[in-house]
Amino acid sequence: MSLLRTLLLSLLLSATLAFPALAEPLDLNAASAAELAAALSGIGPKKAEAIVVYREQNGDFQSVDEITEVSGIGPKLLESNRDNLMVGSPAVAETTPETAAVTEQ
Repeated sequence: MSLLRTLLLSLLLSATLAFPALAEPLDLNAASAAELAAALSGIGPKKAEAIVVYREQNGDFQSVDEITEVSGIGPKLLESNRDNLMVGSPAVAETTPETAAVTEQ
C-alpha cells in the first residue's frame, strides 16, 4: 500500500510540474521573493530578492518586460517565464446598469 501511495503522489507531483500553465500567473507587483523563487524557472532566492528590491526602489512594474531591468535577468529568463507573470490583476469586465441595458438590446 505504501508503494502505491508513493507512486500516486509522484504521479500527481509530476503532473503538477509538467503543466505549469495551469497555474495562475504571478503578479510582479504583489509577489514576495519566496513566491517568485518558487514559481519561476531559473529564478532563485537571490534573483527573486533583486526583483523585490528593484520594485521597492523604482515603484511598481509597468509591464512584464520591465523585469529585464533587474540585474541578472535577461530576455531568455523573461521568455521562459512570461506566461507565468503578469502586472496587476487580470482585466475583469465590469457590468454596470448602462452596459447591462446595452447587452439586453
